[in-house]
Amino acid sequence: MARTHWTISLIAGLGLAAGVSPLASVSAAAAGGGEGGTLTISDAQFLWSCGFSPYNPQSNFLSVGVIYETLMFVNTLQNAKVTPWLATSYAWSDDNKVLTFTIRKGVKWTDGQPLTAADIVFTFNLLKKFPALDLNTVWAALSSVAQKGDDQVVMTFNAPSVPYFYYIADQVGIVPEHIWANVKNPVTYADAKPVGTGPFTIERCTPQNVSYVKNPDYWQPGLPKISRIEYPAFTTNPPANAILSTGGAQWGGQFIPNLKAEYLSKSRDNHYWFPPVVNVAIFINQTNPLLKDVAVRRAMAFAIDRGRVAEIGEYGYEPAANQAGIVTPTFASWLDAAELKAAGYTYDPKKAIAILEQAGYKRGPDGVFASPSGKRLSFTIINQSAYTDWVAALQVVSQELAQAGIELHVQNLAGDDYSAKLYNGNFDLAYAYESGGPTPYYEFRQWLYGPASAPIGKSAATNWERYSNKETDALIERYAQTTSASEQQEIMNKLENVLLQDVPLIPVTEQVDWDEYSTGEFVGWPTPADPYAQPFGGYTFPDWEIVVLRLQKK
Repeated sequence: MARTHWTISLIAGLGLAAGVSPLASVSAAAAGGGEGGTLTISDAQFLWSCGFSPYNPQSNFLSVGVIYETLMFVNTLQNAKVTPWLATSYAWSDDNKVLTFTIRKGVKWTDGQPLTAADIVFTFNLLKKFPALDLNTVWAALSSVAQKGDDQVVMTFNAPSVPYFYYIADQVGIVPEHIWANVKNPVTYADAKPVGTGPFTIERCTPQNVSYVKNPDYWQPGLPKISRIEYPAFTTNPPANAILSTGGAQWGGQFIPNLKAEYLSKSRDNHYWFPPVVNVAIFINQTNPLLKDVAVRRAMAFAIDRGRVAEIGEYGYEPAANQAGIVTPTFASWLDAAELKAAGYTYDPKKAIAILEQAGYKRGPDGVFASPSGKRLSFTIINQSAYTDWVAALQVVSQELAQAGIELHVQNLAGDDYSAKLYNGNFDLAYAYESGGPTPYYEFRQWLYGPASAPIGKSAATNWERYSNKETDALIERYAQTTSASEQQEIMNKLENVLLQDVPLIPVTEQVDWDEYSTGEFVGWPTPADPYAQPFGGYTFPDWEIVVLRLQKK
């Protein structure tokens, strides 16, 4: 995708008349498509908690979009194209400090009460009152959110903040004031019976399965066309792959070791699309006494053969990442190739050893380096046991680090245990990825923005490695204040340099949207020719709402 400095394109408002389906502006749906049918999703995750709070990072992907809708839809694969949703239009002030949304009329919550501008004001002020709910720290930029008239919401920022549009318009699920105002502690609220404006409601949930049913009073006429969604829980890839390959599920989002033999060959209706979107990285706990030493972090970056990890762990479906952190080819034009080349991050275990020796580390009789005070370079990395590709990838990483005198123990954990340790910072190293956004800025902000993190033991929605650098924070904030394409590129170059010089994390492979889909029963899927949303939305929100609204029986 060619780079578009999308912040410029978002300054002008984009409107759509009330009563017209926003889906028509995404792409015209095929006329005369069939209605009904049950869509089954196969995706290795973990057992469901049956909580659907849009502000719980462990479960919000189950509700944002399909239940709790957003003000707009921003398509990260179509140059940040904006589609009005619960808001029909938006406009920035001339100085880009005030953002005004006009709220769609005629939308109802599933309990029959109308959506109002007051619900939007309440939602955002709820995030201010309970900062733990503010997963993207939008109140780091906002100064106030207020209602204007009966159908407008005015958001005022501390400084020009156009890039925050994505977080505010696309990533915050709007909740009903008449229900959430009575919740005593929204931070711990499970929200087992959510009331939203979306196309589906929860019929039943168990730890093994979530059943969604069509909202018959959905505000977009004639949608959704499918009647039911079943989202079974799988704690590892093989059973998820089996149900997908045998036709028991129509939509998958997981690693399949031999895609051609295990999936594509089973039916001519089986297809896939794997666009790279973010990085799978080793997050390095910045509070660990040994890992605080940049020499150790740099040595690790040189000791890992990312190409070999990608080939063995991911069967080549995911490309190797680069230490500058820019996903290619998706965001290739943002990459400061000269700076990356100068940093020299090729696979070089001899250089890794030399870095450690120059920093005063000495190799013991067991082959493991120790610090001048005698502390061995032995670390544990937490990993999702459900992701068999990650398990295989870290076996390779462990072998490669051992050659450079660094001992790595892989701790493969069930989903809930893994998430708790990741968010609370209870790890030496963690294998994980952030959600990213329409430009690399969003992934870098999630990686490096200090105010978005939290002390060890408290949940951090992003910046899990607890990186803290005031100069880096200032760069991230300055990006949000400019609409100059050249200045944005200059800032991104400096942020790339943070990864190259300070190595707060090590990108290993480029995470793709794992998207396996069958056209045997349903049509209307996103494809490279029609990338109307990120392709596997079972964990990408609100994109998966857009997909299920486009699907129809064959």
